Amino acid sequence: MFIDEATIRVVGGRGGNGVIRFISNKHNWKGGPDGGSGGDGGDVVLRSSLSISTLYQFRNRPKFTGGQGGDGGSNNKQGARGKTVVIQVPVGTVVRDSLTGEVVADLVAPDQEVVVARGGEGGRGNNSFVTSSRQAPRICERGLAGEERTLRMELRLVADVGIIGYPNVGKSSLISRISGVRAKVADYPFTTIIPNLGVVDVDGVHQFVAVDIPGLIEGAHAGKGLGDRFLRHVERTSLFVHMVDLAR
Repeated sequence: MFIDEATIRVVGGRGGNGVIRFISNKHNWKGGPDGGSGGDGGDVVLRSSLSISTLYQFRNRPKFTGGQGGDGGSNNKQGARGKTVVIQVPVGTVVRDSLTGEVVADLVAPDQEVVVARGGEGGRGNNSFVTSSRQAPRICERGLAGEERTLRMELRLVADVGIIGYPNVGKSSLISRISGVRAKVADYPFTTIIPNLGVVDVDGVHQFVAVDIPGLIEGAHAGKGLGDRFLRHVERTSLFVHMVDLAR
């Protein structure tokens, strides 16, 4: 199913806790502090991928949380960093902060990455609090919570040529003929209800990407027909092919 809008909640992992420890072994049974600090929490990262073409996968998984950082240990051992969670999204995804409307990222190329929720810092262990006047501190810190935000994602297909026009004028037939993509073709309006994307081979060396969007009719801006929201998928194109039916 083609879905081009989705909302998700992303939460950075909580940092690990620092600990209170003191050196104690057969050589030094009453030594100084050696409590280590907690590891930072894991980030949440968005990565654009050509292997995904829809935001459908987020309908049943609206929340992503980075891994929690590990607690510190004795012998000044630093806790492990929390696991980074990487979310794959289609190339062409625009990401906005749901609260402010600010554009967080516009992922227009493959394998672009953006951190959308940073993990919290790990808390300090008691060894970090040693001073000249405090040689045996019995204090430590808890790890901090990670960033948390709601994101609104909108897919805008990345293509070179946009094919537009009224319903049932042959847009899908054209993209099927020039690219080989299996677009649905029939003799009734609104056969195309989702955009069709096809790669056109020009001469064996040069290629371009074309997109055929559902037909627009008068009043589409007010929701008539299939509406006009599919126009976002031709915003990035450098050329429009406007098809008309000369028999009408």
